[in-house]
Amino acid sequence: MIVCLRFLATGDSLRTISFSYRLGHSTVVKIVNETCEILSNILHPIYMPKPTEEKWKSVEKGFQERWHFPNCIGSIDGKHVIIQAPNKSGSLFYNYKGTFSIVLLALVDSNYKFIAVDIGAFGSNSDGGIFQNSNLGKALETKNLNIPEKKNLPGTDIHLPHVIVGDEAFPLKTYLMRPYSKAQLNGNKEKKIFNYRLSRARNVVENTFGIMAQKFRLYQRRLQQTPQHVKNIVFTTCVLHNFLRDDVISFVEEESLNSTSAALQRLHFTGGNATSVAMGVRDEFKTYFNAVGCVPWQNDIINRGRLNTN
Repeated sequence: MIVCLRFLATGDSLRTISFSYRLGHSTVVKIVNETCEILSNILHPIYMPKPTEEKWKSVEKGFQERWHFPNCIGSIDGKHVIIQAPNKSGSLFYNYKGTFSIVLLALVDSNYKFIAVDIGAFGSNSDGGIFQNSNLGKALETKNLNIPEKKNLPGTDIHLPHVIVGDEAFPLKTYLMRPYSKAQLNGNKEKKIFNYRLSRARNVVENTFGIMAQKFRLYQRRLQQTPQHVKNIVFTTCVLHNFLRDDVISFVEEESLNSTSAALQRLHFTGGNATSVAMGVRDEFKTYFNAVGCVPWQNDIINRGRLNTN
């Protein structure tokens, strides 16, 4: 256990750890992989279970109270986890930044805890297709996650579905809100305010990656295990992150923690066609944030240009 936790917490190479504990390199590799598997099997059902309808309602309440985004049930983002080029893999894991990676796709709640993760997509996959082809994306598309039915936005009769929020790397769906593009803004203050409100809620997932990368320093370097072992290790850090968050009651307001590290890279921005219904849902949120659902400081932030609203 100590050997595994040292690897996760410090990011020391397995060879360095083997020298420190006077263990063979292959023994340390086996200890880390087997311990991660045991930890994830034990902690996963407790600290990252499949969400129930009551869980989604609790998450929605958190986003409404802390981040002033009603009907929001999660913030989503993905990272390329940089790995050593696997043997005989060709360009399978080779991503757009010229490194080799697997993808960590994560949905988080308002308190920086992972609700669900999808790990293991090849880095060479187009980022637009990573979400669509992931188990998480398919479950959302087929409504297989116990998500509650539509509800009115607070203080209105605007009846909208529950949504998750993401950036430009994700498609616009009735259940997934992304910001208006720069071309769509065109000096439109209402759309800028929507982008600010969405960005404020979406930053939660960036903060989550930042918190995890600070706790588990292995994300500060390229991971040199096999893709299957990396997948196992990354999932274990996500579950351990939730375990540790249970003792933390504070949350970060406004500013994003730096999630940039040697082994975590952003997904590439991508476009995508959206249905008129999805665009209509986004416009309804935009109207709400500029009327009944406005917050006192949003106009000052937009007017002072403090935020990149795209």
